Amino acid sequence: MEWILPIAGIIAAIAFLILCIGIVAVLVSVKKNLDHVAKTLDGVEGQIQGITRETTDLLHKANRLTEDIQDKTNRLNSVVDAVKGIGDSVQTLNGSVDRVTHSITHNISQNEDKISQVVQWSNVAMEIADKWQNRQNRRNQVAKK
Repeated sequence: MEWILPIAGIIAAIAFLILCIGIVAVLVSVKKNLDHVAKTLDGVEGQIQGITRETTDLLHKANRLTEDIQDKTNRLNSVVDAVKGIGDSVQTLNGSVDRVTHSITHNISQNEDKISQVVQWSNVAMEIADKWQNRQNRRNQVAKK
């Protein structure tokens, strides 16, 4: 039985050696995987930095667009106010024209008799002027003959 102990020690040493070789193989495989993961993370980090730059640029552009839209909206508000002022002025003008028209119509209806007399007298005056012109023309024709 003395020989069993050294054989058991050799078997244990061989088993320990196989175990160490297995652990080394696993560790090498884990190292390869970790190296691959590290490379992938480096690539992802670069992509994230690019995305971050693009996002920042887009945010700045969006802010500039927002400011531009705000400025244009403010200018458009002043145009709308001006158009409203013009509309109010036109409405006031229409009211004034309506009042003047009403006043003229009222005055005409009140002075209708006087107006018809003025028209009659002007017709008489025009007839007298025409007759006098005809007489002058006849006198000139008689004088020329």
